Amino acid sequence: MQIKLWGVRGSLPSPTTNDEYSKKITMILDLAIKAGLRNTSGIPEFLKSLPDDLRYVYGGNTTCVSVTSNSGKIYILDCGSGIRLLGYELMKGPCGKGQGVLDIFMTHYHWDHIQGLPFFTPLYIKGNTLNFHSPYRDQKKFLTNQMAAPYFPALFDGTESAKNFVHLDVNNPDPVKLEDDLYVDIFPLKHPGGSFAYRFKQAGKTFIFATDAEFTGEVFEKGHDKIYEFFQYADLLIIDSQYTLDESFMKFDWGHTSYTMAINCGLRWKVKNLVMTHHEPAYTDTKLHENYRAAIEHGENCGNETTRIYIATEGMTFSL
Repeated sequence: MQIKLWGVRGSLPSPTTNDEYSKKITMILDLAIKAGLRNTSGIPEFLKSLPDDLRYVYGGNTTCVSVTSNSGKIYILDCGSGIRLLGYELMKGPCGKGQGVLDIFMTHYHWDHIQGLPFFTPLYIKGNTLNFHSPYRDQKKFLTNQMAAPYFPALFDGTESAKNFVHLDVNNPDPVKLEDDLYVDIFPLKHPGGSFAYRFKQAGKTFIFATDAEFTGEVFEKGHDKIYEFFQYADLLIIDSQYTLDESFMKFDWGHTSYTMAINCGLRWKVKNLVMTHHEPAYTDTKLHENYRAAIEHGENCGNETTRIYIATEGMTFSL
């Protein structure tokens, strides 16, 4: 499997501001002077030396992740604004010829997880088929309402692609077979209105996507065995890490997790790779980088020696 992140922000899109961009440029130029950069030939090596928060932007698009199976088939998780970029990429293949078949798995239907769908180009191409999967029975209604007048000029039912809606039974203990060796199952998460984690398994590898979840000590105590059974030993876990610990206390029951608790979860479940995602829109790249460094330090203080910790960045890919 190959997993690619197309949108990693939470709540609403948050592009880099001019002020933040100017501060980045100022800091980069200051480091260039200190490094003694004198000509263009040294630029590539200098850029490699920059800290991540200056070398990259973490990204302003809301949640969208693609999963490419070993057979090359693409599955999509959520339709945040990041799906617009994915759509452009898909148009280079069968979707651009009206021959695309896409399976889209929805964690839930809050705006930041559906707002990119009206700008998803394959949706408008005749011959393409979009299969929407979720435990929500009213998923067609939710997607249709978002594009109803006066909120959007094109109606959902008026787009040219074919749509199918697949209901996933959260009470069914058996995973859904997507391909001969690819399976997916779901797990309910604590979030206002509900949300669901997805677990993909192929060729002995496990990828879990668990955004929009509020993991707390209470959640562990009430359902530890079931939670541990679902999340344990994942090769890759992308997990909600929207807040600092202090902010999570002020926003209790808002349905999101602090990076501190996210690290606790990953260590407790013995996952191999943990990715912090659903970034708070008010956080600058500098703040996100500070949180990331603090998360690494927290893991070290907890004795972490096996879990690799990452912070989600648009365009980031993982191969399992």
